[in-house]
Amino acid sequence: MKIKTVYVCSNCGETSPRWMGRCPSCGSWNTMNEDVVAEAPKPGTAAAKQAAAARPEGVTSLTAKRLSEISTTEEKSRILTGISELDRVLGGGIVLGGVVLLSGEPGVGKSTMLLQLCGAISNRHSVLYITGEESVRQVKLRAARLKVPQDNIFLAAENDVDEICGLIEKEKPDLVVIDSIQTMRCMDISSSSGTVSQVKESAARLLAVAKKQEIPMFIVGHVNKDGAIAGPKVMEHIVDTVLYFEGDKMLPYRILRAAKNRYGSTNELGMFDMTGQGLAEIENPSQMLLEGRPLGVSGNCVACTMEGSRPILSEIQALATKTNFPAPRRACSGYDYNRMNLLIAVLEKRAGYFFGNLDVYINIVGGIALRDTACDLSVCLSMVSSLLDRPVSDKLIAIGEVGLGGEVRSVPNLEQRLHEAERIGFERAVIPKHSLNHLSLADYPGMQLVGAAYITDAINALKSDRL
Repeated sequence: MKIKTVYVCSNCGETSPRWMGRCPSCGSWNTMNEDVVAEAPKPGTAAAKQAAAARPEGVTSLTAKRLSEISTTEEKSRILTGISELDRVLGGGIVLGGVVLLSGEPGVGKSTMLLQLCGAISNRHSVLYITGEESVRQVKLRAARLKVPQDNIFLAAENDVDEICGLIEKEKPDLVVIDSIQTMRCMDISSSSGTVSQVKESAARLLAVAKKQEIPMFIVGHVNKDGAIAGPKVMEHIVDTVLYFEGDKMLPYRILRAAKNRYGSTNELGMFDMTGQGLAEIENPSQMLLEGRPLGVSGNCVACTMEGSRPILSEIQALATKTNFPAPRRACSGYDYNRMNLLIAVLEKRAGYFFGNLDVYINIVGGIALRDTACDLSVCLSMVSSLLDRPVSDKLIAIGEVGLGGEVRSVPNLEQRLHEAERIGFERAVIPKHSLNHLSLADYPGMQLVGAAYITDAINALKSDRL
C-alpha cells in the first residue's frame, strides 16, 4: 500500500497536495496541517478491481424498527446523573446512545468532573473508563482522593480504537468515558495520534458503536491555543452535545456551557466550585457572585442576566479616571468592549456626561461573562456613579436595555429577574417604564419598582436616593 503526504484543513476538512497559508475552501488562515494517508490505487489495476467489488443487490444485515415501537419515555431514554448542574446543561440527563464531547483548558477539571460523574451513577449503572493519557493506577489515586465509589467502575488504559470498540461491545456498559480523543489511534491509518485523520476516524468509529449499542459516551477533547477544540470541525458536527468547561485556573469557580445540544437548550449554564475534594455544585450562584460586595463604594451596580431559565445576579464595577494619554483608554473584563463604547456614546450624547478625557474600565466580578443586553442600564449607572464619585444604593438593582436614543427598552423574563432580586434582598429596582403596565405590584411586596423611560430618568431616580 502506497502512502502520500497531504495537507488537511482542521476547520472544514479540505485537502491539498501542498501547504497553503489560507484554506481555499473555508478561507481560514493557518489551518492546513500535514497528514499521511493511503494513496488510492490507479484505475484498471488489480488492486483497483479488488477494491471496487460489486455489491450484491438486496443483501444486507440491517434491520429497521417501526417508529411507533421505539420507546421515548424519560426513564428509558435518559440517565439522571444526580449532579443537578450537569443534568441542567445536558437538558435533563444523559440520553441513551448520545455522544457528548467535553472540552476545556488543561487543568480546568475535565477528568475530575467525569470521574465524579462515574461515581455518581455507579451505584445504579456500570461504567467503563478508558484512559489514554494516564495509567490505571493514576486514575485510581484520583478516585481515592475524590472518594469516588469504585465497585462498579471498570478501567482500561488503551489507545487502539478497534480494541476499545471490541471491549465496549463485549462488556456492554451503561456509560463509556474516553479520555481523550487526541490520544486515540486507528492502527490501519499510518499517521500519529492527534492528527486530523486520526481524530476524525476515531470519533466516527466510537460514534458508530455508541449508536448501535445505545450506550452513552463522554469524549474528552483538547483545545488549541485559540480555545477551539483541536482537530477537525466535523468532530463537533457528528457528536450530539458539545460542552465547554470554562474557568480561570487561579480562581475556584468553573462554568459548564453547552455549545451544541440535540436534546436540550444551549442557553443553560452549570456552575461548580473546585475544592480539595473535587467539584462542588453551586446551587445559588447569585449569592456566591455577590459575596464580599463592597458597600457604599462608587462605581458598583448589580445586574441580572438570564442563563437559560436561570436568573443570575452579578456585580458590575466601573472606574472612570483621568487619563494621562492623548487618547483615553477603554478596557473590559467579562463585558463586550464595543458595547461599552456604545453606552459611553449614549451617555455623552443623551445624558450630558462627558467621558472624552477619562479612562474607563469595566469589570464583571466572579469571572462570569455578561452578554445580555438587559445589563446595559446597570453598566450605565455604574459608569455615571464612578464619574460623579457617588455610590449607588446597596439595595438597588437596575434592569433594562439602553437604545441609541437614550431610551430604556424592555427585556424578556423580567418577572423571573425581579423575583430573584427580591429573594436575594434587594428593595428597589429600576426597570423600563412601559414594563410597569405588564407587572402586578402585589407580586413584589418587598420591592419598590421605579420606571424609567430614558436613561436620564434612571439617573434622576437614583439621585433622589444616594446617587
